[in-house]
Amino acid sequence: METEQRQPGLEQEMSPEPEYMPRYAGSGRLKDKVAVITGGDSGIGRATAILYAREGASIAIIYLDETEDAEKTRKHVEDEGTRCILIKGDVADKQFCENAVLEAVEKLGKLDVIVANAAEQHAVEKFEDISEEQLEQTFQTNVFGSFYILQAAMPHLNQGASIVCTTSVTAYRGQDLLLDYSSTKGAILALVRALASKLADKNIRVNGVAPGPIWTPLIPASFPPDKVERFGKDSPLGRPGQPNEVAPSFLFLACQDSSYITGQVLHPNGGEPVSG
Repeated sequence: METEQRQPGLEQEMSPEPEYMPRYAGSGRLKDKVAVITGGDSGIGRATAILYAREGASIAIIYLDETEDAEKTRKHVEDEGTRCILIKGDVADKQFCENAVLEAVEKLGKLDVIVANAAEQHAVEKFEDISEEQLEQTFQTNVFGSFYILQAAMPHLNQGASIVCTTSVTAYRGQDLLLDYSSTKGAILALVRALASKLADKNIRVNGVAPGPIWTPLIPASFPPDKVERFGKDSPLGRPGQPNEVAPSFLFLACQDSSYITGQVLHPNGGEPVSG
């Protein structure tokens, strides 16, 4: 597997390449919808963008600076017959998030689904070695970024809209090399539950997906080669998951198949039991 690279990671440099193409034909479950996906250039975000497009949605992809990855994702989305725009910038910047959502609505006409997926993680052996700078940066991207993009989306979401946030199995059982990351994912889990209650009377559903070990650019960007080589092999299924094994959870929660589900989390994690 791949060696360590810069955060948040480049899919173009991964070996083997993650599997992101949908495994089945579309059935129009997001026909004429518009979705904004943060971190949509690669990994789970890319797989979700392409699957949403196959189901009929136009897509706005928000990404940090991975332009080559983002362009490749846009091509795949457009190959599915729908529109795709790319918006480059940092979700940790509240003004950028407000501008990005406005651009998406202006260019694509409306907003039906928002996926708060952008994240970063940094492996550190000793808890006391997590720097103030790293702690602030991880929370700014993962937690503040989710708040900012969802706040920006609120004026544009109507009844029947769907919000899907990416949390993690680490929110439920922790990860001793990713203490700050695990903490941010716990915060996002709480956000899903609280915001779902807040928006229920508006018929805007809020749910989450808590992936287990998934082969995405974050993995080689975060861990040394020996840990990357063993990544996911201790899951009950004995392997890491692929992004296109997670994207269907995001589709289910975005479309009307889950019309009576809010405040909940799906767990594509290779069979690891979780609770809470």
